[in-house]
Amino acid sequence: MAPQHSRALPALGRRPSLRERVADALRAALVTGELRPGEVYSVPGLAGRFGVSATPVREAMLDLAKEGLVDTVPNKGFRVTALSGRRLDEYTHVRSLIEIPTTAALAATADPARLRALRPAAQEIVDCAAAGDLVAYIEADLRFHLGLLALAGNEHLVEVVRDLRRRSRLYGLGALAEQGRLTASAEEHLEIVDALIARDEQAVREVMTRHLGHVRGLWAAP
Repeated sequence: MAPQHSRALPALGRRPSLRERVADALRAALVTGELRPGEVYSVPGLAGRFGVSATPVREAMLDLAKEGLVDTVPNKGFRVTALSGRRLDEYTHVRSLIEIPTTAALAATADPARLRALRPAAQEIVDCAAAGDLVAYIEADLRFHLGLLALAGNEHLVEVVRDLRRRSRLYGLGALAEQGRLTASAEEHLEIVDALIARDEQAVREVMTRHLGHVRGLWAAP
């Protein structure tokens, strides 16, 4: 099934502000390729595309500018930042330094019940991949990984990884889906959960290493 590009604002558990909802929708559009690196987009144009007023779009784009996802173009709007291979390597390296050992350590420290509770979230990612719904995939993937890291009990660590994930983006995700390889990548989330439940720290480390490698390998298309 062909990947589905959606312009609808994502539904979240809590009630975020319109500014936050627009920012999330814009991030999803960046990942799916609806908004392309190097292109300049005007605030009125984006407001019309998302069916909202200009103010939350302008505020959301300023938030994305702080994250390094777009640059301000005076009197024109915002240009989507092209992520270089070197910068992607740097983000991926930092993520690996944080996420791999933190997740592996959970094999010995996490509550088994809380680990089992992650399995439905991992299955949701697989289901989204099978449906070719990239926006839902991205949202489910983010919830899973941040929820997993939250088990370590370090809120600052979770926020650092959230920021790194936003900056790195999942480049090439659409191509991966078209090649029929997205589901295999999605199933690694189930492998991670099963290895954690089995208390197999080495297996967790190996799967996480392979999984993060997709950021620069299968998914990277700078």
